[in-house]
Amino acid sequence: MNTYDVAIIGSGPGGYVAAIRCAQLGMKTAIIEKYSTLGGTCLNVGCIPSKALLDSSHHYEDAMNHFEEHGIDIPGEIKLNFKKMIERKQAVVDQTTKGIDFLMNKNKVDVYQGMGSFKDATHIVITSEKETQEINAKNIIIATGSKPSSLPFITIDKERVITSTEALSLSEVPKHLIVIGGGVIGLELGQVYRRLGAEVSVVEYMDRIIPTMDSAQSKELTKVMKKQGVKFYLSHKVSAVDRKKNEVTVTATDKKEQEVVLKGDYCLVSVGRRPYTDGLNAENAGVKVNERGQIEVNDHLQTNVSNIYAIGDVIRGAMLAHKAEEEGVLVAEIIAGQKPHIDYNLIPGVVYTWPEVASVGKTEEQLKEAGVAYKSGQFPMRALGRARASGDTDGFVKILSDATTDEVLGVHMVGARVADLITEAVTAMEFRASAEDIARMSHAHPTYGEAVKEAALAATDNRSLHV
Repeated sequence: MNTYDVAIIGSGPGGYVAAIRCAQLGMKTAIIEKYSTLGGTCLNVGCIPSKALLDSSHHYEDAMNHFEEHGIDIPGEIKLNFKKMIERKQAVVDQTTKGIDFLMNKNKVDVYQGMGSFKDATHIVITSEKETQEINAKNIIIATGSKPSSLPFITIDKERVITSTEALSLSEVPKHLIVIGGGVIGLELGQVYRRLGAEVSVVEYMDRIIPTMDSAQSKELTKVMKKQGVKFYLSHKVSAVDRKKNEVTVTATDKKEQEVVLKGDYCLVSVGRRPYTDGLNAENAGVKVNERGQIEVNDHLQTNVSNIYAIGDVIRGAMLAHKAEEEGVLVAEIIAGQKPHIDYNLIPGVVYTWPEVASVGKTEEQLKEAGVAYKSGQFPMRALGRARASGDTDGFVKILSDATTDEVLGVHMVGARVADLITEAVTAMEFRASAEDIARMSHAHPTYGEAVKEAALAATDNRSLHV
């Protein structure tokens, strides 16, 4: 039986990063993955393939609607080769997962393919089609991730009533895609298919889309996506989803109890994700799982069993790949006797629609609820020379700072490349910068980043220069 210092169950961003860091710290490390490729949901059926389709569909939309205004004339008819677009997406996924294979080999991490389950607190049984193995590990990290959630009355048939996994590999562009859920996944995939010609309807239970983000971002993204042709049914509760052959009927009621019936050829159910512990047999190791299916951990991400840790989507907190990565590094360093930390308030959230949406820190709603006195500075992207040059004038940057100390408490953005721009805000907040600190930093001109400086100026005695 092979014995390890650390064994990790699950090879998503949290798991494989934990494996690399453990190996860097001199620990003999194993990683166990039930699927044939490493990388988990993110690399195989999540972050990476969805971004590939978002970029491809964005190019198509630009060619159809925006090239002419840039002086680019394309002779003949522009045609969509959807099959090739899906093939390119898969090629990106394959290249990325092969990169994880390389990293495991480089760092001398032993990879086991099969279903990992606990025999007890130090032994893991690995079951594959070919064989059953058992390994021993001094420390174990659970990184089994999450799966798409559904509603009790919905039957996911993976053909017409689908999850994000199937939406990434359709054989055709839907005529009418009905999206249940106005969160990140539903909006990103909804925008992909809207660009490619589908009618898209989004049904959301809450009174706004991306409800966990700042309300100003919800309002702006709703406005922009409506302009792009997406239809929204907010404050609507879905009561039934029925399929007859190639038609799906979604029934919902609004807040006045009036019934709305939508008919489409595909229905994407994107109502969140659930922790995945199926087949883990955590009870064999004595590990506690709460009523939501989450593994319970302390501040060191340690379960109630001292040598077993859990990270990523399977524990509390936002289900984000980069959160899982930070947790993987943290646990590796704790096992090695170091004293790392994570500031969960400074883990950014991003929606990769176009325009993109990005946030870090507290929203206005959270500050109001907590009774914190704050200042707000906002700057519109349309006032930027760089945004006008690229034609990406939708959106804004908003900075919230403490009314007394001026420390930045939250930064919320909508616009081109704000997924990259939010890192400036994270850096500033990590060093507890004030709005004036950011306002006095030189930002290159012309860039989208100037909107951050201008928002900081606006939060500092309303000193914006370009509005």
